[in-house]
Amino acid sequence: MKRLTLCLLAALLLAAMPLSAAQAKTFHVSVSQFVEHPALDAVLAGFQKALKDSGVEVEYSVHNAQAKISTANQIAQAIAGEKPDLVLAIATPSAQTCAQVMKKVPHMATTPLIFGAITDPQGAGLVKNIEKPGGYITGVSDKSPVGRHVDMIREFQPELKTLGVVYNAGETNSKTLVDMLRAACKERGLGLEEATVATSGDIYMAAKTLAGRVDAIYAPTDNTIISAIESLVRVCRQNQMPLYAADVSSVERGAVAALGFDYFQHGVQAGQMAKRILADGVLPADLPVEFQKELSLQINLSSAKAMGLDVPEAMLKKADKILK
Repeated sequence: MKRLTLCLLAALLLAAMPLSAAQAKTFHVSVSQFVEHPALDAVLAGFQKALKDSGVEVEYSVHNAQAKISTANQIAQAIAGEKPDLVLAIATPSAQTCAQVMKKVPHMATTPLIFGAITDPQGAGLVKNIEKPGGYITGVSDKSPVGRHVDMIREFQPELKTLGVVYNAGETNSKTLVDMLRAACKERGLGLEEATVATSGDIYMAAKTLAGRVDAIYAPTDNTIISAIESLVRVCRQNQMPLYAADVSSVERGAVAALGFDYFQHGVQAGQMAKRILADGVLPADLPVEFQKELSLQINLSSAKAMGLDVPEAMLKKADKILK
């Protein structure tokens, strides 16, 4: 009888406790990442850290398409079968394929989707409006300040006349960025030479076509290019063409310099949005798309030397990080 009384008392106490204390929920998050490279890997790491620090319990199913659209489609179908509480899509192709599948699968129609590392979420058809996304999709954009990048390159090379760019024309985000780059170069009286690729295996030969025609090469936040930027670095070293990047992770991998975002912090922002949805019950439609404003200037001195560039003292003084 005494034991029964204690059990009843314990049950009553648990019933009176808040759900978070009595029965904390473990959420299931499915992740679709388009390709494996440091910037996108950092987005996922930052996302996971933000939720962990917020005390939100999460189990993850992580998928990587390795830069193949067909695989991204298969991943989206697999995620529908996982029936997660929330989907994290990293990079435009992954977000687009997940959004398309989720619209067609009834039980996924109201599942929140958070995106990260996407240049133009409205142009990619993911949200109706940046301030008022509508539906169940929102996230963090990494739209590059391309004009500021061009200005940075001119500070390194004041005599710059023609800039080269290598990109995958099949990526929506890349087409948007190159459109912005054309406009920025035109405004500044610079020429722009373009070389397009379909896969990372095309980068080396595409970059070689720019040799002797440009004074420097710019690598945008193109998933195909960044996943294999070492090929671009090799051509630039062979032909004494300085290589500049839009993401700081590429500086460690051989670019001369970058004025870019911290993609780990980018992921943290996405994770904080996910926390508001999962733990606080906020609807994605009520969360405006977020952007990053803080930029970091990083310089690789050994790469500059290998590509025939003397780094101006003024740029060294501005740098947040210098690799020797």
